[in-house]
Amino acid sequence: MPAQPLDDTMLKEIVADATAAPSMHNAQPWRFRYGRAGRTLTLRAEFDREMPEADPSTRGLHVGCGAALLNLRVSASYRGLDALTTLLPVPIDPAVLATVRLAERRGVPAQPPDAALAVLHPAIRDRHTSRFPFDDRVIPDDVRARLADAALAEEADFSFLPPEHLERVLALIRDAEGFDLSDPARDAEQRYWTRDTRVEAAVDGVPDYAFGPTDASGRSINRDFSGTDVVPGRAHALFEDRPQLALLRTVRDRPVNWLCAGQALEWPELRRLLRDPALGTGHPQMILRLGYGPEGPCAPRRPVSEVLTIEP
Repeated sequence: MPAQPLDDTMLKEIVADATAAPSMHNAQPWRFRYGRAGRTLTLRAEFDREMPEADPSTRGLHVGCGAALLNLRVSASYRGLDALTTLLPVPIDPAVLATVRLAERRGVPAQPPDAALAVLHPAIRDRHTSRFPFDDRVIPDDVRARLADAALAEEADFSFLPPEHLERVLALIRDAEGFDLSDPARDAEQRYWTRDTRVEAAVDGVPDYAFGPTDASGRSINRDFSGTDVVPGRAHALFEDRPQLALLRTVRDRPVNWLCAGQALEWPELRRLLRDPALGTGHPQMILRLGYGPEGPCAPRRPVSEVLTIEP
């Protein structure tokens, strides 16, 4: 579509799209500041929403903010705006993660500045984490290739785990769940970020209705946010025997790379095990479970008025 006038209404829509991004424990650790004079949005990390037990390096926090930044760029492009992005523009202030100058294009045909991003806009509201069983349909090769190309465009490597490594990685995931349950501090931190919707109206964190069913087989391929609690009425279901898992890697392992990745694996020990040369080179940033199945429920979001400041 052609560029639209950038007023406060559009600005709030762009930020609302940005905040639809996933983040670790749905903490939504971001804040946006817009300066009208420079037509620039600044993305800042909210370090009071960090998780010192599960994410001591704040890598997961950076990854979530990177996802919000991508959504922002998609939203701007969909509205015909250039999103001129600079990562970590203020080295002395690590909370400043990115600046995005929103520029209107004048006299240009009705073509988004970055058409490849613009077409992703409908997916922003459709994207929800699903902790439900998927069916056994195999993801086609052309879809896998497009996912790899999309990651490469953001300076990351994306590849599906070969069958001979799947069980090993599933064992690592089960170990991670066991570590969480056996560590009182990590368990308490996770509980802090879960929400009992019978007693509170959630705007962040993981609500109980998004936990999904427990795996009737006793395996663990999703993080279980119920911990050791029993959730009344929670269903049991059989998950797929051969989950389709993909590994997202970056060449380096610094904040700028974290901003280019997705949700993180939190245990450094497990990340080191995933650096097996047989699984590829680079630094593991995230394991993704993909497939075909029911959509996950929409998790709550903080209101835009809470995360956006508009300045002259």
